[in-house]
Amino acid sequence: MIALLLASVCLLTCLGQISQKLAVESWRGRELSVSAKLFTPWLVLAVACLGGGLLLWLLLLQRLDVGLAYPMLSLNFVLVTLAARALFQEHIDARHWCGVALIVGGVALLGLQS
Repeated sequence: MIALLLASVCLLTCLGQISQKLAVESWRGRELSVSAKLFTPWLVLAVACLGGGLLLWLLLLQRLDVGLAYPMLSLNFVLVTLAARALFQEHIDARHWCGVALIVGGVALLGLQS
C-alpha cells in the first residue's frame, strides 16, 4: 500500500510539472488574458494532478515517517528528467545523468529501511 501511494504521488507530481510546462508552451506567441491563461486545459490538468498528489501525500504521511517519505519524492527529479528528454527533446548531459543515478541509488538505500 505504501509503495503504491508513493508511486502515485510521484506520478501525479511529475504529470503536474509536465502539464505546467505544456501550459506555458501553449501560451508562447499568443496574446492571452490572465483569465485565459488560468483556464488553459494544461494548467487545469496541472492543478488537478498536483492537488491529487497533495491529497495522496497526506495519506502517505499517515503511514510513513516524513524523514523517510520526503527524500523518496526525489524520484520526481528522475521522472521529470526522463519526461523532459522524451517529450521536449531536452538535452541531458552526463553530469545530469550522474545526478539521476545518485538519486536512484539514494532512494534504493532508503527503501531498504522500510
